[in-house]
Amino acid sequence: MIMTKTMLVVGFLLYVLLWVLAANGDGELVAPLLIPAVLAVLVALGVALNRFMGIAPRKQHFNDPNDETDR
Repeated sequence: MIMTKTMLVVGFLLYVLLWVLAANGDGELVAPLLIPAVLAVLVALGVALNRFMGIAPRKQHFNDPNDETDR
């Protein structure tokens, strides 16, 4: 768990560093840096729309033979 949080923080700091480089004149970085931000916004809006419309999340389509929660 601690490694996951550490990697998220390191990744975010690297992302911010790349935006600082893009703001200081490296214009080639802007388009690739916008892709994760746009995808995150699209996913968030899709989830919000599903919740607003009351659509339930999809159920899993496989049966786990070791899963004993249904028994």
